[in-house]
Amino acid sequence: MEIVSRTPCTDCKTLPDAPYETLRGRATFALDPNAPANARIVDLKNAPRDARGRVVFSTDFTVLRPVHAVDSTLLYDVSNRGEPITRGLDYALDPKGARFENTGFLERHGFTVVASAWGWDVASGARGDERLIFQAPVAYGHGGPITGKVANEFTVDKATAETSFAGIEGRAYPMATPDDPAAVLTARHRPDDPRKPLPRSTWRLLPASDGGVPSHIALDGGFRPGTLYELTYMARDPVVVGAGPAGIRDLLAWLRTHPLEGAPPPRRTLLIGISQTGRLIQQMLYEGFDLDEHGQRVFDGALAVVAGAGRGSFDVRFGFPTRAANMVVDRDYPTDIFPFATGPTRDPVTGRTGSLFERAHGADGAAPKLFIVNKSTEFWGRAASLMQTTPDGRADAPQDPAVRLYLLAGMQHFPGGERERGERVNCTDPIMDLPYLRALLINLDEWVKGAIPPPSAYPRLSGGGLVSVAEYDRLFPKINRLTPPMAAFTPLRLDFGPRFTSAGIEDNVPPEQGAPFAVLVPRPDPDGTDAGGLQPVELRAPLGTYTGWNPMGSVTGFGWALDRFQGSFQPFARTEAERRAANDPRPSLEARYPTRAAFLAAARLAAAKAVADRTLLAEDGDGIVSAQGAFYDRILAHPPGDQSCAYLRPKPPKN
Repeated sequence: MEIVSRTPCTDCKTLPDAPYETLRGRATFALDPNAPANARIVDLKNAPRDARGRVVFSTDFTVLRPVHAVDSTLLYDVSNRGEPITRGLDYALDPKGARFENTGFLERHGFTVVASAWGWDVASGARGDERLIFQAPVAYGHGGPITGKVANEFTVDKATAETSFAGIEGRAYPMATPDDPAAVLTARHRPDDPRKPLPRSTWRLLPASDGGVPSHIALDGGFRPGTLYELTYMARDPVVVGAGPAGIRDLLAWLRTHPLEGAPPPRRTLLIGISQTGRLIQQMLYEGFDLDEHGQRVFDGALAVVAGAGRGSFDVRFGFPTRAANMVVDRDYPTDIFPFATGPTRDPVTGRTGSLFERAHGADGAAPKLFIVNKSTEFWGRAASLMQTTPDGRADAPQDPAVRLYLLAGMQHFPGGERERGERVNCTDPIMDLPYLRALLINLDEWVKGAIPPPSAYPRLSGGGLVSVAEYDRLFPKINRLTPPMAAFTPLRLDFGPRFTSAGIEDNVPPEQGAPFAVLVPRPDPDGTDAGGLQPVELRAPLGTYTGWNPMGSVTGFGWALDRFQGSFQPFARTEAERRAANDPRPSLEARYPTRAAFLAAARLAAAKAVADRTLLAEDGDGIVSAQGAFYDRILAHPPGDQSCAYLRPKPPKN
């Protein structure tokens, strides 16, 4: 562990007697390929070794912590594409909902926040100079480089002559033969359409600006929206992708047993990951990376947010951690693979039985405390119901006792409320998730200390809370300009070849497609908002309909699909007269709240109930009520004929 810098935290909001500091450093690891705990790491035995027979690699890390040694919970921030994400928990919208203000949440609660890089395929310069870099080992064969076929699927948002083919801010593997004449670029309009090769003479790779591996491609006549492109070639030099999660495991193991720059080891360690990194947490539990090489636990609890039912290419040969399947792109990568639930289930198609936690239990039979938190969007775009049901969608799945499942109802993947529609059909869902994530983090910390957390809150088949897409359409109210989708993202059983399960090697590229899994969605209430799960204040005293889906606009060329991240919002009519004129079946604001004071009273009551349920911290209650009051005012000032989205969020004031 090498500390490169140690400086006061200048943007931390702390008490005068509890200052924070930031450490930045580099950690170097040495993995024994023959240790049983490392046996599952794909290609580790093919990586170069030092004189002791170990595989050496390194990563950047940062530490945000109290200057004075305290009994602090260590919160490991599973960085997303080289960028730590946890500091967002410090921020809340101001009373008018115009801009974010630093509340000092992490500092007031004494958290020590650690982040390190773990993904090899973050593009150079993608996140700026402060991003974290992971130097992963590369595997080599005994008689020369290891080669294998790779597929790079991509789309473009607008017509362009050149673009990246390496995924979201990703990197590419080098071609086994430079500028390989046998490489193939195909085009198709939908994932299930036949791939049509484009003439090799019409496209070419562009040299990398840093002199490294090319990841950009040019096409005569240009790339067009609405088309799925795929570049396939024989690659060489696979990265030992699984060294990334193994490095997280070993960094946490070291921090649990060693003082760092004058601070004692933490008594508790939690993980938090959002989206891609929530999937990584689920992968680490499946691989047993919650236990170190000696079988000792390295973290006590984890908060996996908006991961859906997926894991990812986090420990496969020629894996791309940045890839994640959705309705349009990346469906042929190993993201959504059985098993899904934390309790044992059986796949009736393959006959296989398994669970997400099958390797997560230590010698004491216990597993880390886990909060699995999805939003409404994950049921439409990331098949979240598979975590809750059997693969055929016919029964609720058993869950491990160490797990709580929560649906943050009525919310989209990322906080929304954009003033512009962009490339989506509807205005986006404006609910801010940060207050509820703060409460969940405190509940998880208290659970690790011994307190019982709030019970799971998610829709179940047994209570009628999960329905088919067709049943959802039947139940959804007939609201003008808010038409429910006819399909949700539905993963297929994929056959990557005979060596995939045992060795993590994809022999079938693309994979052979099998039967689909069964995907269900939450039942809507009479207003069209999801009826089950954890109901935020915005749904307990609603101002409109909040959905987890939002169709892509025709300008994208994928108007048949849903946006992978965004939900929709449609306000209630302001008055009963406007409601009748629009033939809107939902009661108007006037019918629900006769006066502004009546709405504020309902919002305050909703906030008080959420605090009592421990789904909201008392410190966030007044802010949400104030922001909702300002939103109420903007809706009343927004005439029904105005179809713009600017009212969702006021313009932030100029600094």
